[in-house]
Amino acid sequence: MAQISYIKYSDIDLKDRIDAEFFKPDYLQIDKKIRSKPYLLLADIAKLDASAFYPAATHLYKTGDVPFARCVDCINFPFVEKNRLSEFEKIPEDFIKRNKTVKKIKQHDLIITKVGTPCFASIVFDFEEIALSRTVLGVSKIKEINPFYLMIFLRSYFGFNQLQRQRELTIQYQLTLERVGKILIPNLTKDFQNNIELIAKNSHQKQSQSKQLYREAEKLLLSELGLLDYQVKHTLSFSTTKKAIEQAHRYDSEYFQPKYAEIIKKIEEYEGGWDFAGEMVKWKKGVEVGTEAYTETGKDFVRVSDFTVFGVSESNRKIADEAFEDLKKNFQPKQGEILFTKDGTIGISYVLKEDVQGVLSGAFLRLTLKEKYQNFEKECLSLIFSSILCKMQVEKLSGGALIAHLKPSDFETFKIPLIKPSIQKQIALKIQESHRLRKESKELLEEAKRRVEEEIEK
Repeated sequence: MAQISYIKYSDIDLKDRIDAEFFKPDYLQIDKKIRSKPYLLLADIAKLDASAFYPAATHLYKTGDVPFARCVDCINFPFVEKNRLSEFEKIPEDFIKRNKTVKKIKQHDLIITKVGTPCFASIVFDFEEIALSRTVLGVSKIKEINPFYLMIFLRSYFGFNQLQRQRELTIQYQLTLERVGKILIPNLTKDFQNNIELIAKNSHQKQSQSKQLYREAEKLLLSELGLLDYQVKHTLSFSTTKKAIEQAHRYDSEYFQPKYAEIIKKIEEYEGGWDFAGEMVKWKKGVEVGTEAYTETGKDFVRVSDFTVFGVSESNRKIADEAFEDLKKNFQPKQGEILFTKDGTIGISYVLKEDVQGVLSGAFLRLTLKEKYQNFEKECLSLIFSSILCKMQVEKLSGGALIAHLKPSDFETFKIPLIKPSIQKQIALKIQESHRLRKESKELLEEAKRRVEEEIEK
């Protein structure tokens, strides 16, 4: 629907933005509302930094101990924390010292995504320091404003839309330090800001408890299979048989790495038995709608980047309600289905707790249990799909590196241990409690944003 804004010529800075999008009615209303009360410019209360360097050479990753924050590490994560340390790439300290263009920030500083999917703010919760990639910018030395309140505000309607307004479109949308410095921060009372901090920290605590329970479920699964302390070892020299080569129809040495055989052997020797994934579940693929189907508003078009083992986040890609009505019969994911990523980052799995208000991209498989396995705990099976048990089978098929695409026919060949029902139940209960706490954590963040928005609306 077309929107029209009327702007006085005297209110336009001809040295700044004069494009129509910058003067959308919603943006003007936000600007007017915040300026009607005490406010501060972000540039006046914090130091803004960005790295000019992004290491294209991936051999730098994981070779050091300084975590390296990228856009993907922040979009769906309001808290940048040590609990997620294994998810971050890491680069060497001496490399940072030699490359002065790499900036670092510290605990309780903020990160804002800069390119790719810009405008998402996160707070560095407990890292002593973290390096910034070129895809994010840092907000440090924050004064006069509570940093937790600042993060919540920037994720609220009034903050996020200001960041959206300040985006500049080149090849893709991006934020610059200068434009982010123009964000208006309502200077609400210290007591109110401190209350927002308490809600945010309570949210983080529940999130941490959720992750701990999920880790406990993982340990229970691996312990049951004798893999709790298993370390993957890459063997430089080994042998195989002509018969094995002929059966596999593969001639590359990586396929026959002993590390894969060790995992498979653990599954095959499990006292509860095993079966092929194709015998346990039926699958349906997602759908590709094409970029021409994207709209500003509507139903979610869920991609791998919108998905973790903790569920589906609201997608930044939307399709029209009319398109959704045409697709939902065959492609809307339903409560109780197990989702599994087969492209991109392969092997992320989650049991849906409610229907998805949208459709999944073609990178997903939607799984349902076959009749024979109706009593198998879905949460346990989903954990198996996300675990090293299946990740190593994916890696074996790919010749040593996670392939960009996994054929459903290859997925069907995965060997799945038939975990004893009593252990399945324990795993399922831990994961269900984990998801309950995760939901409460998310609700607390939404409550914090709502309170900020209501206070500004007063």
